[in-house]
Amino acid sequence: MSQSENCPLLEKMRRIEAIKITKAVAELVRQASFFLRKDVLSALIKSYTAEKNRQAKSILKAILDNAAYARKHKLAICQDTGLPVVFIQIGQDVSVRGDLKVAVNKGIDEGYRKYYLRNSIVGDPLQRGKPGFSPCIMHTDIVKGNKIKLTLLPKGFGCENKSQLRMFKPTASIEEIKEFIIKAVKEAGHDACPPYVVGVGIGGTADYAGLMAKKALLRKIASGSSNLEKDLLKRINKTGIGPMGLGGMNTALAVHIQTHPTHIAGLPVSVNISCHALRSASVIL
Repeated sequence: MSQSENCPLLEKMRRIEAIKITKAVAELVRQASFFLRKDVLSALIKSYTAEKNRQAKSILKAILDNAAYARKHKLAICQDTGLPVVFIQIGQDVSVRGDLKVAVNKGIDEGYRKYYLRNSIVGDPLQRGKPGFSPCIMHTDIVKGNKIKLTLLPKGFGCENKSQLRMFKPTASIEEIKEFIIKAVKEAGHDACPPYVVGVGIGGTADYAGLMAKKALLRKIASGSSNLEKDLLKRINKTGIGPMGLGGMNTALAVHIQTHPTHIAGLPVSVNISCHALRSASVIL
């Protein structure tokens, strides 16, 4: 009797070779590093068109020119090519032939080396040491189906360093939460290269709120913003921080919020800010 006859479920499984994952991740490194996301580019163009402040308009033009030059000449959009964060959605009917984590890290390493991107990862967070190209950060979700979706978010640390978390009491008002989010942007100021995309995670646990805030950055800009997101964006853009902190009406391009059920005794809220060079790329295998 064959193995598949012993276990009919194996007949439904789709096998993917680890080397295919490695090649796909290396290609995502190229796409995310050289080509600004279309929705981010459109939002920057919209901001440039609407901006009234002469200096801010000049800065937005420089940002757009930089993105165009990087795209044309296959160069990194920013010198900080980030700490690679890889989101993996793996179908429950997929079997990976090989070690998935090794395959992903190998793809990151190969991509960063091949395209001459900066080695920014230190192996020991305390002792530091010589920087390398990996390991990356991985988040894995098991979903229905027989495919794997890989999404790479190279996260620069000028903006990652401005992340904030607050554990609110469950009695906290919406206004208190809004003030915390706006305060986080104000404290980031010019340091994280605005205009920003502001990711917010509300609910879950402390760690999950942080993950949701980062995942929120992957959502396409202008994809069905809620009233809460619209109000926060309006108020953030009234701070006057502006592009690169030099004033103007465009401090943020978007505010994206993800929520999750939480405990009756808590209300975690996390803010994860992206600079204007919000880079990510995805592929389905």
